[in-house]
Amino acid sequence: MTGTRVGVVVLGDLGRSPRMQYHVLSLVSHGYMVDLIGYKGTSLPYSITSSDLVVIKHIKPVPVWVSKLPKLAAYVVKSLWQIVFLLLSLPLFSHLSYILVQTPPGIPTLPTLWLYCTVKGTQLVVDWHNYSHTILSLALPASHPMVTITKLLERMFGQMASNAFCVTKAMSRDLASNWGVKARVLYDRPPHQFRPVTLEEKQNLFKKLSSDYSAFCDMDRKTGVLVSSTSWTEDEDFGVLLDALVKYEEAIREDKNEENLPNLLVVITGKGPQKQDYLNKIEKLCLKHVQIVTPWLETEDYPTMLASADLGVCLHTSSSGLDLPMKVVDMFGCGLPVAAIKFEALGELVKHGENGRVFEDSDGLFEIIKEWFDGFPISCKEEHNLFRENLEEFRSLGWDENWDCVALNVFKQKDSDSLLSGLIIMAFFVCLFLSFSSFLPVVG
Repeated sequence: MTGTRVGVVVLGDLGRSPRMQYHVLSLVSHGYMVDLIGYKGTSLPYSITSSDLVVIKHIKPVPVWVSKLPKLAAYVVKSLWQIVFLLLSLPLFSHLSYILVQTPPGIPTLPTLWLYCTVKGTQLVVDWHNYSHTILSLALPASHPMVTITKLLERMFGQMASNAFCVTKAMSRDLASNWGVKARVLYDRPPHQFRPVTLEEKQNLFKKLSSDYSAFCDMDRKTGVLVSSTSWTEDEDFGVLLDALVKYEEAIREDKNEENLPNLLVVITGKGPQKQDYLNKIEKLCLKHVQIVTPWLETEDYPTMLASADLGVCLHTSSSGLDLPMKVVDMFGCGLPVAAIKFEALGELVKHGENGRVFEDSDGLFEIIKEWFDGFPISCKEEHNLFRENLEEFRSLGWDENWDCVALNVFKQKDSDSLLSGLIIMAFFVCLFLSFSSFLPVVG
């Protein structure tokens, strides 16, 4: 044990933040003590919850009544609430040597943690997954004051961090040239549980799922399995996949020359705000040769599901064009080739014709699916074997080895001392509470 204590902060659901979970496990493997801080939600892996070196602290969620306020007031109250309860989740009198924070969301996370780190003499390390202002601009015009302010604050406090990681070379170049932020590229890599599986493991999973989803009972060995994981958000147009599947259905029904095309079982995992809207659309499609299921998968079943598929589909486009979808990394870890929609940084992960295919619209995706499953399962295409061979090379460098090479030295730097006493910190919190209370509704 090093005696060094690291705070890992996510202003989101801890269970749906796999990259930060991997950070925690890597830190623990080197003897660091970790305070894992974020919202309670999806279950965390047992490897984290059972560790004696990990303390999990949950931030109190924003109450429902805040969303009923006028938009600007709701934004202000939500931010103040998050600031207060994020600070309350951090240690007052004991010392964190480092805080590693996921962004987005960068606001109010970065200013709040910068202030805390300045007061406490803690080093702030930012892991850039994307930009908050580009995500906000999906819902608001780019010229909107909230987008502008978010970008300014994100840039200002991002520059003040002691160290930074990011997920692509493209993002590293962008941070350096536009914001003056030097960020080490820490690519997402598949952890050990994402691996190819045996036929027996695949059959056991399908048998397990068949008790809740009849589609897994009805399929035979001639049925192709296509899988896609989504968060059902604005940066993933799932209509592209649905349109491609409708075209595939029509190809089987209308063209006699397409008799070699198999039926498809399409497994879509994940949850998010637009899921119900798309489920309603799926119900209306009335597909005969394509079955679409959206199962809830236990944590340990998700990698097996990916490894049991014949082709993966990724519709992540990135609000900035500079991040990479972790779902593709997971698929690659399972030896699963991927068809992914094109965007700026995608080439750093999906190499067209080497480990997968890239498309731009539903027509392009349809052509990929049609070609991939033509003659399935008898046809054995040379290209498919090439993809899987290249994915074996990708799998040879896992998360642990990559993290040790890129990130470990950041957490070996000399610790800073606290700058102010606990009494001054307490006074600071009291002032925050007084400010926050002025926004609360008056009773009586």
